[in-house]
Amino acid sequence: MIAPDFPEDEASRLGTLRSLDILDTAAEERFDRLTRMSKRLFGVPIALVSLVDENRQWFKSCVGLSVSETPRDISFCGHAILGDDIFVIPDAAQDIRFADNPLVTQEPHIRFYAGCPLSSQNGSKLGTLCIIDTKPRSLDPEDLDTLRDLASMVERELEAVQLATLDELTKISNRRGFLSLAQHTLSLCDREDICASLAFIDLNNFKPINDNFGHAEGDHALIAFAEQMKSAFRSSDLFARLSGDEFVVLFSNTSKHTASVVMERFKTQLNEYNKAASRGYDIAFSFGVVEYDPDKHDGIEALLAEGDSLMYEAKKARKRNNRDQLTASHR
Repeated sequence: MIAPDFPEDEASRLGTLRSLDILDTAAEERFDRLTRMSKRLFGVPIALVSLVDENRQWFKSCVGLSVSETPRDISFCGHAILGDDIFVIPDAAQDIRFADNPLVTQEPHIRFYAGCPLSSQNGSKLGTLCIIDTKPRSLDPEDLDTLRDLASMVERELEAVQLATLDELTKISNRRGFLSLAQHTLSLCDREDICASLAFIDLNNFKPINDNFGHAEGDHALIAFAEQMKSAFRSSDLFARLSGDEFVVLFSNTSKHTASVVMERFKTQLNEYNKAASRGYDIAFSFGVVEYDPDKHDGIEALLAEGDSLMYEAKKARKRNNRDQLTASHR
């Protein structure tokens, strides 16, 4: 048996999958309908919507199997997500990668497998729509097209889930998506005994942009700020638009001091953007950084609350400094 490799984008792929907050959720008719259709159209005993996480393939929809997941290292779908097109095994018993696989030699005695990768909007392969038979078989070109069409329908349903966790304007995580993914990150930090820090961000003087330049320009400013976040932070950093002009970043394996340095560097990057954009206004922000302490913070909401409080203090200090400078200039 040959265990599947990991995709090159494994870290971001897992981040995308977790952000959907779909793993270990109840069955849904919109997915079950498509696996029933696949089973009927292809005349197979088993059809699955399989999502591959760190250690397993978990079945969001399952027809013909009594289990809800199997280990990733013996999964067929783990191999399927490494490519862009349908992964077909006509006879697993004759394939060196699978001949001694327990899913072949034991229940459910897989002989035929065809899995079409399910892509997210960012291109990550989250899992497959797959069909399985207990006897060898093949698919003709028309069959392959049908399986692709069905997989595309599953992708549309996953996109609907994803849209619930993405901010519609900026296309980064919204509050719901961030809370789910951030809680996973904090749990990992607890388990691995590594630090994490959160930066709570609020844009400065955002209302005047809307008032003086119009709401369309205000939207453009929010989008531009999100784009600057994407280019400034690591792929392992979680960032989101919480609401209005409030944003957040969760840095894993990062102390408060280091996170503060990164945020000051981000300010410099944003200043350079402002100079180049020259749109008649500057995008600026205040922030508060808090380091995660599991004895003090019982979850992500507590961390956000403290970060918000620290940001508010920083914003008040900035306003005091501005007033003092204005007073000094009139003396």
